[in-house]
Amino acid sequence: MSDNLKKLLLILLIIGTAVAAFFVYNYLTTPKLPKEFAVGNGRLETTQIDISSKLSGRLLNITVEEGDTIEKDQLLATLDTKQLESLLQEAKAHLEQAEQNKNYSLAIVEQRKSELNFANNNYKRAMTLYKNKNISLLEFQKEETTYQTAKATLSAAKAQVVSANAAINAAKAQVETIQIQIDESKLYSPIKGRVLYKIAQNGEIISNGGRVLVVLDLMNTYMTIFLPTSQAGLVNIGSEARIVLDALPNVTIPSTVTFVSPQAQFTPKEIETQTEREKLMFRIKVRIDSKLLKKHFNKIKTGLPGIAYIKLDATKKWPESLNKLPKSVVENSVK
Repeated sequence: MSDNLKKLLLILLIIGTAVAAFFVYNYLTTPKLPKEFAVGNGRLETTQIDISSKLSGRLLNITVEEGDTIEKDQLLATLDTKQLESLLQEAKAHLEQAEQNKNYSLAIVEQRKSELNFANNNYKRAMTLYKNKNISLLEFQKEETTYQTAKATLSAAKAQVVSANAAINAAKAQVETIQIQIDESKLYSPIKGRVLYKIAQNGEIISNGGRVLVVLDLMNTYMTIFLPTSQAGLVNIGSEARIVLDALPNVTIPSTVTFVSPQAQFTPKEIETQTEREKLMFRIKVRIDSKLLKKHFNKIKTGLPGIAYIKLDATKKWPESLNKLPKSVVENSVK
């Protein structure tokens, strides 16, 4: 046997031993669960929220960087509002003019009322004189016409006041619309979380609905797994669950089932083996306890692989291997 062949056999023997050791280790370290528990592989996921601009404009300033922790209602980005500020001043000027026009119309109304009162008195006096045959019909009709004209003039003046009110309301609406646009030029965070991506940069022109940032809602961190029909049918919303991450094999993270898919599907290639992909499975979402997330907020990392365990029978106790809860959870339970 040649030396090269001996080296090749030795290498193959070493590789085979390593692979065998790996599978033996996984078999010995993986918890052996009773049938009342379900298990599935997955990765930690977090809800992503797009921070988008409702308006188009030049991006003036982004106040955060990728990886930054952000608070709810924190200012994240600002658009240039010079043009909107100019339009706002113009709209306010139109509003002031409309209010002045209303004041003028009200003054005209008072004048027309006075004229109508004077015409009414003359009309009544002329009617008495005409009945007593002290004036001619022509003179009476002249006073009557003056009275009717004064009434019509007053009605027209009142209509001008109504028109002035409509102009004021339109001007106010314009001012409010522009002010809202100015306010919406500042983008705030809807949640406490972490910046994942900066989609745009300072100075870029943003279109309507254009994305500026993508942030992670860390308080909604979960793992998606797939279970066969026989197990998925026993899982309920609110079922108790535990997550064990590959990076933290000695810590069991308390969780809860928050979603059970109403439809079966084939599991993704990257999660299950070829044999398992040939089976119809149900997607299950297991969410980490919010109190635990809040306590360890700065340590949350998405994308970490792990295993989720679900209790199918609420009366059963967790195996000892899945009772290695975080210290904070144990301390709270003691209190």
